Amino acid sequence: MSTDASILAVDGLKVEFDTRDGVARVIDGLAFELRAGETLGIVGESGCGKSMTALAIMGLVPSPPGRIAGGAIRLAGEDLTAASEARIREVRGNEISMIFQEPMTSLNPVYTVGEQIAEAVRLHEGLNNTDARDRAVEMLRAVHIPAAERRVAEYPHQLSGGMRQRVMIAMALACRPKVLIADEPTTALDVTVQAQIFDLLEELKDQTDTAIILITHDMGAIAEMAQRVVVMYAGRKVEEGPVGEILSNPRHPYTKGLIACVPHLEAEPSPERRPLMEIPGVVPSINELARGGCPFAPRCAEAMPRCRETMPGASDVGTGHQAACWLIEGEQAA
Repeated sequence: MSTDASILAVDGLKVEFDTRDGVARVIDGLAFELRAGETLGIVGESGCGKSMTALAIMGLVPSPPGRIAGGAIRLAGEDLTAASEARIREVRGNEISMIFQEPMTSLNPVYTVGEQIAEAVRLHEGLNNTDARDRAVEMLRAVHIPAAERRVAEYPHQLSGGMRQRVMIAMALACRPKVLIADEPTTALDVTVQAQIFDLLEELKDQTDTAIILITHDMGAIAEMAQRVVVMYAGRKVEEGPVGEILSNPRHPYTKGLIACVPHLEAEPSPERRPLMEIPGVVPSINELARGGCPFAPRCAEAMPRCRETMPGASDVGTGHQAACWLIEGEQAA
């Protein structure tokens, strides 16, 4: 995989966990690139490996029982999987930052929000206490928190959910990272605040040229925010391509199912209104993934015997558009 135009390249990533039933591979051969200044969406159901991918990039896979068992994670050409723990600590929070799902569990309740923002810039940039506090105030202003000089001395419980999420964004961007990972950044927020957070991320990306990995199960958020999208299922990439191409011409049955699950508002009521669809079944457990074949086959209405025996490789189905499905290989061979 070429990294000439990419700031981050994940190549053949494998993550394994030791379980009572043996070794379970939760990420299997994942590969994608992130270009400077773009937003890449990673989408899939809960349990498909999205958050574990983020933890692997951040060097936070819990060990034991987990480990990166293969592949590479290259930041500007440097393979982080081969880096020392000291180097990973230099990168984490400085060159790569992450916004976690629930800010109330990620923010320390006994420290002010200003102290938590200032800690990162003191550690990574060597600022003194006064300059670090000034940076914290600056970052709170950047994420549009009013009365930043007063809020910097407040504790997380004194802020609303939307403001706490803004504080998390301020912490993540305080050191002006090259890559920002946003893991379900609006899960606990109401719809209006979700829209504000997405607008804020887009605004800050334009100002700083930070590349964003947006991890979500919401195809609507992907359509709004991302330029390219990776669709994951059971720890594997099943489809990747430009957002417009994926939404208008999905090729993998799982991607089609995710898009069909999104409710649509119609300008005028139709007597033939399309019912809201669902994908039957659930994501397989990690112990079921070693059985071979396409992991989506048990839930796929178009599955063939071959699907249950062998995992398909990725096929090119358009410019920058790939999907891993035996149906596509059959179409191309016909």
